[in-house]
Amino acid sequence: MNTNDIITLALIGISAGIISGMLGVGGAIIIVPALVFFFGMTQHQAQGTSLAILLFPVGFLAFWNYYKQGYVNFKMALVVMLAFFIGGYLGSILAVHVPERILKTGFGILIILVGFRMIFSK
Repeated sequence: MNTNDIITLALIGISAGIISGMLGVGGAIIIVPALVFFFGMTQHQAQGTSLAILLFPVGFLAFWNYYKQGYVNFKMALVVMLAFFIGGYLGSILAVHVPERILKTGFGILIILVGFRMIFSK
């Protein structure tokens, strides 16, 4: 991993944390597509790595199955996990000051955009 990769992974973690803290979504909705689009991971690799990032909050057994198949990148998971921790805190600080309607709209737009990107990308 080079410096650009670490910075990109940290930005993924911060973004996932802020959006999760603000909109109450799981971090994987940001992390999985980001690992696919920015790092060329397969869906399996992105999902396995995302589970490593969210290991204890999401579930050890699901992560373990991905790990046994070789679909987890621990170095990337650690960088994003640390940044995600900070981003979640920052996002929650922002969210408590944003009106409910704006949060609902933001959540809906995020789901639509990510869904279209996942469906229509290579």
